[in-house]
Amino acid sequence: MFAALQYSYIQNALIAGSLVAIIGAVVGYFLVLRGLTFSGHALSHIGFAGAAGAVLFGVTPVFGLLVFTLGAGVGIGVLGKNARQRDIIIGILMMFALGLGSLFLSLYNGYAEEVYSVLFGQVLGVSYTDIITTAVSAIIVLGCIVVIFRPLLFSTVDPGVAIARGLPVRALSLIFLLLVAITVSLSVQFVGILLIFTLLVGPAATVMRLFRRPLVTIGAAMILGLLYVWIGILLAANGSWPVSFYITVLSFAGYMLVRLLTTHRSQRRVTSLTIPQEQSGAALTTEAELSEVRG
Repeated sequence: MFAALQYSYIQNALIAGSLVAIIGAVVGYFLVLRGLTFSGHALSHIGFAGAAGAVLFGVTPVFGLLVFTLGAGVGIGVLGKNARQRDIIIGILMMFALGLGSLFLSLYNGYAEEVYSVLFGQVLGVSYTDIITTAVSAIIVLGCIVVIFRPLLFSTVDPGVAIARGLPVRALSLIFLLLVAITVSLSVQFVGILLIFTLLVGPAATVMRLFRRPLVTIGAAMILGLLYVWIGILLAANGSWPVSFYITVLSFAGYMLVRLLTTHRSQRRVTSLTIPQEQSGAALTTEAELSEVRG
């Protein structure tokens, strides 16, 4: 199985996939914590229209992805003042972007292989230039997250108190959405638009059921994302199925396993707490009845 590591395209896939897994774990933690998973899904679909437009005008699809997702992130952050308005804006923008995407594809006379590969990813087709672009983007996103980590976490956990303390909550939300847009543009290249939740939400949602401390949770999500990427690439290199399938199955299986275990553990804990209370309540009732009889 490990003989495939000698090939340069496998090495490139491992490096680029590892970068995406790391950045996806960090951004995905806040995405799940803030209840913005639908935003990440919508941004990926909006990015597809950008990729189609880029191919139509002879530009690399990644550039179109980035432009459209950043524009949508700004639109969601500025127009979505609350959760209800945000969902409406997301739906309207995604509807308009998908319409543009269909128009761009109909106007393109050639075979838009690059656009269709965006749907399912092309991790084994990553070039050295893609690695450099991914690395630079990852450093920018991680650097921004480090700078705004504490106020972003504060405004996420308790936005009301954060506003009272004078934190720029709306500005932080806008900055975070822009970081999500960049992360989505990077992730789409490897897992595709249809499977964007695999690295952006899967690892973070899984470990958040096990840990509570932010740094511990983010670190565990990174490790889990890296395992998904490495195992998925190695399995794909020695098989005939696509990488995105393996990564998605691993992410789904990991989440379901942890969910089952934590649910069972919670039920046992509730049962262990309920039975003693019922027993103690019964004992108190019996003593009360005895005292009444004695009285």
